[in-house]
Amino acid sequence: MAISVHLEAFDGPLDLLLHLIEKNKVDIYDIPIAMITDQYMEYLEEAKSRDLGIMSEFLVMAATLLDIKCRMLLPREVDEEGEEIDPRDEMVRQLLEYKMYKYMSMQLRDLQSDADLSLSKKSTIPPEIAHYTPPIDYDELVGDMNLQKLGEIFDELLKRQADKIDPVRSKFGTIEKEEIDLTKKLSHIFNYAKEHRRFSFRDLMEKQSSKAELVVTFLVVLEYIKTGRFVVTQDELFSDISIEYTGTGEEEEQEELLNEIS
Repeated sequence: MAISVHLEAFDGPLDLLLHLIEKNKVDIYDIPIAMITDQYMEYLEEAKSRDLGIMSEFLVMAATLLDIKCRMLLPREVDEEGEEIDPRDEMVRQLLEYKMYKYMSMQLRDLQSDADLSLSKKSTIPPEIAHYTPPIDYDELVGDMNLQKLGEIFDELLKRQADKIDPVRSKFGTIEKEEIDLTKKLSHIFNYAKEHRRFSFRDLMEKQSSKAELVVTFLVVLEYIKTGRFVVTQDELFSDISIEYTGTGEEEEQEELLNEIS
């Protein structure tokens, strides 16, 4: 069972240390360890006639203070990040925790004291009063409101909703991905070229039904040109482009081109 340590008006060594810090009005994060240790030892000297079992916690703290006092005289140790280690850090942490719990205990004690002054009683309101609903005075509720003002409020609400709409993004349509079968498109152009041998680039593009087909067809034509299977000519600037197929028209040629594209 824990021993309740009480020295003078101090409940334990941390309480005594906290008293000395507050008495000397020093910063708890920068404790003058030499001065506090000397004053702490003076309190122990006055209480040396007490039971050693009660004084054991105070003596342990005294040894801790003397150890910190000695370490403060030595060069500071550094941590893994190269920052100096303050020997007082652990004691400061304990003092802050003790101060918080001490404040909480005082708050709980005050609440307990205030609770003794509180009285309660059962509700004695008659049922007819408890369930009474006062009548609504519609004239008072409406006040000076009329249809014109209601219309203005409604228009203002509509305007606020309209202001929230992005004038650019709201006009965007649904973007749908169109799947184009490259093998079928390549086969179609291959057969078209093999059949016509020489044809109009414009006629070929006009036969496509969508923008995606236009793009894929254009890329296939460029690939045919790059591999030398298509030869393009143009009689004059901005005139129609003529395409001549120079391949053999064999199916192996189509498979070879498909492998090159993929």
